[in-house]
Amino acid sequence: MDDLTYPLFPTFSLLGFFLVVIPLPWHMKAWNSGTCFYILWTALACLNQFINSVVWHGNAINWAPVWCDISIRIMMGASVGVPASSLCINRQLYRIMTSSTTSISPNEKKRRCIIDSLICVLLPLIYIALQYVVQGHRFNIYEDIGCFPALYNTLPLYFVSLSWPLIIGCISTSYCVLTLRAIVLRRLEFTRILSAHPSITPWRYFRLMALATSDLLFTMPLAAFVIWLNVTTTPIEPWRGWADTHFDFSRVNQYPALFWRRDPKIVASMEFTRWLVPACALIFFAFFGVADEARRNYVVVFKTLRTFVCSVYFSRISRTRTEEFSVALSQARHELRVKGNERFSDRVASRCGSFRRSPTSISSSNPSFFYEETRSVGVTQISSLGPCFDGVTIGGFRTPPILMPACSPDTAGARGYP
Repeated sequence: MDDLTYPLFPTFSLLGFFLVVIPLPWHMKAWNSGTCFYILWTALACLNQFINSVVWHGNAINWAPVWCDISIRIMMGASVGVPASSLCINRQLYRIMTSSTTSISPNEKKRRCIIDSLICVLLPLIYIALQYVVQGHRFNIYEDIGCFPALYNTLPLYFVSLSWPLIIGCISTSYCVLTLRAIVLRRLEFTRILSAHPSITPWRYFRLMALATSDLLFTMPLAAFVIWLNVTTTPIEPWRGWADTHFDFSRVNQYPALFWRRDPKIVASMEFTRWLVPACALIFFAFFGVADEARRNYVVVFKTLRTFVCSVYFSRISRTRTEEFSVALSQARHELRVKGNERFSDRVASRCGSFRRSPTSISSSNPSFFYEETRSVGVTQISSLGPCFDGVTIGGFRTPPILMPACSPDTAGARGYP
């Protein structure tokens, strides 16, 4: 049976993963720990759903058992981690509106982050560990869906697993109602209250509240729907003990799409459960990804990338020009050395008029003969010679003029002129 949601669902899952992590840096900078945990859990769940939907598209083969062990625990943790993060957001908003202090100390911020970490990290880990109590076997694989937890439908399942999101949602709803009540009672002091929290503007405050409320609208109906579905689709088995629940625990059940898509309730449960994750990511981006502070951060990121690209481009050009200049300078030095030897020989020959040899025959190709001839005529000191050579143009670069130091025939070899 064809999957009509492919490749739409993998596309939205991957898009949700990237979009939800965009506002993470400035929320971390503002110490919004509840929002940061919401981003992390949602991004992790989106990436998990993307991988499952791609790997198990059109098949139910157990390709990666270790990955499925990890994947089902990510699903379990996200089912509690996202509502717990929403609870922390509502709790923070309520504390802001009921706070009587005009400033928050760094120690209080650290304490709030520690409490949020315990709620958003430790609580999901405890929940994941407790699922082993009602886990009938290793995991299930559904074609077009991927890995899925295999929970045994007994009475402890409703207390250990299914009731957690509903309980967290009820607590979060209580905070949300109390926050709305505090806003109504202290609406005249709203601006003064937020002035004690520079990281939270009025618009950001209302966006956080809208996000938490939207999450409640999804979490609680989904939790109630899952409980109703488990009660109506499969009979509740009696709890016969630990050994009976975990009998043949290592097995993996594989369900083709033709089999599990025949039941409309199971289809609705599966699709609603997995589409909820990218929906949460896109809703979060709609609230925080297009706000004023987000657009300012986009401009900063664009300018940074532009500066980086320009620096890389011009550094390559500069490196190329430097190499060309080095080659040209080496050629210029070589030509100056040859030209200097020739002019030096010509000027000495013009000062020594008793030579029988023509000056043109005296060059840098046979300097030893030149020095013998100059000694034979009694020239022992030519320190007054200091020829100045003009620069030359090579490869588009103009070298500066060079003044050769004065020398004598005895020291000429030591100065580079043999």
